[in-house]
Amino acid sequence: MAAVKGGKCVDTTMGLTPLEGPLMGTRSGAIDPAIVGFIAENENMTASEVVTMLNKKSGVLGVSGISSDFRDLEAAAAEGNHRADLALKMFAYQVKKYIGSYVAAMGGLDAIVFTAGVGENAASTRKMICEGLEYLGIHIDDAKNEVRGTVDITAEGQRVKVLVIPTNEELVIASDTMALAK
Repeated sequence: MAAVKGGKCVDTTMGLTPLEGPLMGTRSGAIDPAIVGFIAENENMTASEVVTMLNKKSGVLGVSGISSDFRDLEAAAAEGNHRADLALKMFAYQVKKYIGSYVAAMGGLDAIVFTAGVGENAASTRKMICEGLEYLGIHIDDAKNEVRGTVDITAEGQRVKVLVIPTNEELVIASDTMALAK
């Protein structure tokens, strides 16, 4: 996640490594640093093994026990799988916390942009994230939220825009490469 003000990134959930921020597909997200020693000692693992676990076997995969793919989690949650539902709720809760902290740091907000895999494709997760943020002026239109592609999912008459914008990572990589090659 990133907080952008005046076209410049002023904060991001990326730390020294991608483990910082909300839990992800296989990554734990931000945790108490002492957990590495605790797990190593209690599970007879090396620090390296714990770091591998936090990067590759944690996040929504670890919570759900099913998958790191949010589509699988949404399907399993719809079928009543408690752990898949919990993983989605944990993800939404953590994203909400970051939104709240970024709003405070920036002194308000004009828009929330959902992008990339989950942001572009997980309508129910977008809805879960936005629920409870109405006090910030964030309201989505449920019908618009179900549309795929670039779309403004803001409910009619709301001041804070909620947008879904597909990424084009390949284009950015190609453009950056061209710029460096010149």
